This record gives sequence, structure tokens and C-alpha cells, in this order.
Amino acid sequence: MVVGGAFGGNRGLRPVPPEKGIFPLDHLHECDLEKKEYISCLKTSGYHSEQCRIFSKKYLECRMERNLMAKQDMSELGFGGERRSEASESKDLRIENQASLPGDKTPAK
Repeated sequence: MVVGGAFGGNRGLRPVPPEKGIFPLDHLHECDLEKKEYISCLKTSGYHSEQCRIFSKKYLECRMERNLMAKQDMSELGFGGERRSEASESKDLRIENQASLPGDKTPAK
């Protein structure tokens, strides 16, 4: 007897809808430039998305402006903390400076 249906799936589990619901695809390629900039940034950065946040933000803004997704505050999408990244950069500089202080017994990397 076959368990799970004709295609091997478990028929007892209900599918979970996407968190943001459905949204139209960009059939008219209205945000292609922004999408290509973001993907290009990802490729050149070794797929470190943090370095490409500005392109991601531009892409989402483009989609919202053209009604390809629901308008939402950028801080709700994780873009409210640009100052936070500046703070982490200054923290990194302080750590580097402390590592290279004279009299420090730990070797600087």
C-alpha cells in the first residue's frame, strides 16, 4: 500500500501561506534595473547580503511605488537601523585600535 498519495506527499499537512501573502510578478520588468543591481552586488560580495542592503532597499521601494507589493514602512522590513551599522563600524574601529595599542601583549591580526 502506498503511503502519502500518488505523488509521495503527505496529504495530512496543510500548506502554510507566505508571510506577506501573494504579490504580482514584475511582468513588465519595471524594477529590472534595481533587481539586477542587487543581484550583481550579491555576486561581487560573495553573497553577503549585508553589503548590498542599499540595493535591496531600492528594489523593494521600486516594487512598492509600482504597486507590485503592499506599501510598508521600511523599518518594518528591517531597514530602520542604518545608523546601527555605522555604530558597529565605529565599534570595529575601536576594537582594531585597541588591538594595536603599544604594550598590548596580544598580537594584532
